[in-house]
Amino acid sequence: MNQTNKKDFRILSVAPSDRGFGFVVLEGRDTLVECAVKTVKRDKNAKSLEKVEELIAHYQPGVLILENTSAKGSRRASRIRKLCQQIIKLAVIRKVRVKLYSRKQVMNTFIPDGPGTKHALAEIIANRFPEQLGSKLPPKRKAWMSQDSRMNIFDAVALAMVFRLKKAKRMDKL
Repeated sequence: MNQTNKKDFRILSVAPSDRGFGFVVLEGRDTLVECAVKTVKRDKNAKSLEKVEELIAHYQPGVLILENTSAKGSRRASRIRKLCQQIIKLAVIRKVRVKLYSRKQVMNTFIPDGPGTKHALAEIIANRFPEQLGSKLPPKRKAWMSQDSRMNIFDAVALAMVFRLKKAKRMDKL
């Protein structure tokens, strides 16, 4: 397989949050290459953007996946919305294709029978990648607890998997 074809199968998915972002790199059909949470302090958008740029330079993805924060019903903070727009611009400059999926699209893909929780989605993802993500699954959140930053990894994987599933469906139609 030549480098061009390999690059087409590399996905970088980024899930921004109030403390930084979670990311995942998938390659081939479903090989999880890397996943982590990047934490930033002070000037969060600028520092997050720098770290995303480093990831793009290092992994050279064929596509970058983000949540569509402009979608109807999105409740993301204005700082996160702005960061997503900055990441999209960066990807365009770096000639990386961008795909956006709404939270609703992600949930409907994995939990089509009705409303589900982020933790239920994370459990599905952890079962899909037990060796890499099983130990990263945080305990179920109680109402008084803040969200565990590791959930951002599961958000990023879910976004990447939606892309993979939609791409597979398109290929089946050919």
